[in-house]
Amino acid sequence: MDPRLCARISANGGLVTRTEVLACGLSDDQLKRLLRAGELVVVRRGVYARACDWEAWDPYVELPRQRARAVHLMTRTDHVLSHDSAAHELALAILRPTTELVHVTRPLTRAARTRNGVKHHGARYRPEQVIDVQGVPVLDAARTACDMAREHGIQGGLPTFDSAMRAGVTREQFRVALEDMAGWPDVRAPRACVDLADPGAESVAETLGRLLVMEVVGPDVEIETQFPVLTARGVMWCDLRVGCHLFEVDGRLKYRRDQEGGVADRPIEDVLWEEKGRERDVCAEGLGMSRIIWEDFWGRKRSSAVARLHEDYARTRERLGDQLPARLAEFAARMRGRRLGA
Repeated sequence: MDPRLCARISANGGLVTRTEVLACGLSDDQLKRLLRAGELVVVRRGVYARACDWEAWDPYVELPRQRARAVHLMTRTDHVLSHDSAAHELALAILRPTTELVHVTRPLTRAARTRNGVKHHGARYRPEQVIDVQGVPVLDAARTACDMAREHGIQGGLPTFDSAMRAGVTREQFRVALEDMAGWPDVRAPRACVDLADPGAESVAETLGRLLVMEVVGPDVEIETQFPVLTARGVMWCDLRVGCHLFEVDGRLKYRRDQEGGVADRPIEDVLWEEKGRERDVCAEGLGMSRIIWEDFWGRKRSSAVARLHEDYARTRERLGDQLPARLAEFAARMRGRRLGA
């Protein structure tokens, strides 16, 4: 491939338009030959990427991000990336939707419409809500989280709220973003998310796990995230705590080697063995524990999971009561202060 074209693609972060290809000195015939040879792939009409880059990009974050950037490059009217597309640009967590779309918000469009894989939202936004991410206009994290909840509901929006709070967004900033949405459709979902958001959830699965546990214990019972327990193995941080019962959310990634897209840096049997010892030592401190997996969040398995977790929680209450032992509560308070930099 022409080195001038390679340099342009790299400078653009992976994409190049037809106009830029021609500006590099290539002809339309040469462009067609690169496409036929499989060296370039079409991301969107008039926008291309190197095949080697396209195959290497992560399918859950980077590919949707590049598709959205391609739409931005070919959109001539005033717009910003928003919703899922903004979340990807801002590195915010999202619950992957059933149908993946590029989302843009256009202030001069009245109603939302979807065409050619792009959802055009007609909505106003304030200039100070727009930030530049490598030359791409994107709505900020507080506005994006609110848009996500309006678009996908509480379950689809809360992971982005939690992620935004981990990135430093405050509840007050969410509320300011919501002031502009008074009277908008589906605004109740982001309002609920403002109250439910918790930066202690470190993944989408942990956010969904918290909603599942809320269904088990009721909306008025406090659910603590990232609860520390001092054991013989050191301090163990547990995902969720209610009373004397812990709920651990298990994802597949920790059971996959890093070369397979996971996070395990040693044999899987070692990971499982350590996990069993960790659970034994934590429970030995006077706590009960349940484990939650991804399948527990959906369909009929959710009902079964709620019943199972309710039984586990009830047994812990019968055996250990509702009140967390003072030594565990005091240690958790000290560790929480250190974790928050107090």
